[in-house]
Formats: sequence, C-alpha cells, structure tokens
Amino acid sequence: MSVTVLVPAAGMGRRMGATVNKQYLALDGRPILAHTLALFDSHPQVDHLFVISPPAEIDYCRAEVVERYRFGKVRAVVPGGGERQDSVRNGLLACGAGPQDTVLVHDGVRPLFPPELIPVVVEAARRCGACVVGVPVKDTIKEVVEGRVRGTPDRERLWQAQTPQAFRFDLILKAHRKALEAGFRVTDDAALVERLGHPVVMVEGSYRNIKITTPEDLALVRALRAFSKGEEP
Repeated sequence: MSVTVLVPAAGMGRRMGATVNKQYLALDGRPILAHTLALFDSHPQVDHLFVISPPAEIDYCRAEVVERYRFGKVRAVVPGGGERQDSVRNGLLACGAGPQDTVLVHDGVRPLFPPELIPVVVEAARRCGACVVGVPVKDTIKEVVEGRVRGTPDRERLWQAQTPQAFRFDLILKAHRKALEAGFRVTDDAALVERLGHPVVMVEGSYRNIKITTPEDLALVRALRAFSKGEEP
C-alpha cells in the first residue's frame, strides 16, 4: 500500500496583501511551498507527491519550485479548482492511488509540520480509514450570532483541526463524490468523511504547525524557525 501526499497550493492569499500568492513568499530564501514539499519528499514512507496549483501558475510552480529544488517524488502539478474542495478532488482524481492506498492532504502553507508524525498519521489512517491532525484549543470559545454570544462550548471537547489529514483512498474519494452530488461544501476534508457516518480519529499535532494566512502568521513562522536554530528572530 503506497502513501500519496496531495498538497493544495491553489489559494490566492488575499489576506497576505502581497503581490505574489502566499505559497511563493520567501521563507529563509526559499518559497514557503518548497519548505512544505521538503517535509514529505525526504521522508522514506512517502511514495508520491502531487502539488495542486492555480492553472495559470502550473508552469511557474513546476519550474521555480519542483524542478529548481529537485523534488523527486512530485509526480505532477495538478490544476486546482474554484475552491479548496474542488482542488483536492482534482488531486484525488489525478493521483492514481489504489483503493487501499493512503492519501494525505496537507496545506502548502504549513511548512512547520513535524515530519516525525508522518508514520503516526499513516498508521492511524490505515487502522481507522480516516484521521485528522489537531491540537486542543487553548482559549475559551464563544458561539456568536449577529454580534451576540449564543453559547460557550465545553473547551475540554474542542480541538483545532490542522493538516495533514489522512484517509484510505476509496473512502475519501467516495466522500468527495457524494459531496459533489449533494452540493455540500466544506473547508475540511475530514468533514466530508464525517458526513458519511464514518469515524475520524484525532492525532495530536503541534502548535507550531501554523497555516500561513496573514503577515502575522509569516512573521511568527520566521521567528519559530530562527528560535529553533538558536538565532535572533
């Protein structure tokens, strides 16, 4: 059973306020996406990588990231869709995985995922069919409707979902197809599997596994990388 990683990198990054899409912003001299791909390209348990890019940026992504940094496990740069869910579905259809193979979906702008957790995630997906990496929330969460607090969920039961999320290929493909038929839209692949009534297990990740969405996120990731190397941020 092979392990395939889909890396959605088709977001426009409007909240970054940059002139290029966020996955290509520099982090220690390399695009953020290159750091993310390196986590999986160098791991012995990963067999295949597929990058999902905006159609207009496929040639740039291939030349300036995949070929420039010699990622040997990247099999293709796949055109993304209108939304993240469409992009992941395109990746699933393009990757050629077998029914019992394991597929990980990991955001292209999460460059600090601890690679030592890859075997844990793969094993959880093989054992249970679906898993998601996450961390317990630290703050009290309020449910707010039209500016008014409607409730305070029990913090002990709340986790912040991250990526990678990992699945048996036939299960996640079925979940995406059923959602497409029903017009069901989410921002989280695990939610599609939950909708089928299939259990999804949680694997505890790291608070460092930040998704770079805003300039503040990028500054924090740069500081964390500098700290880990013993440098002044």
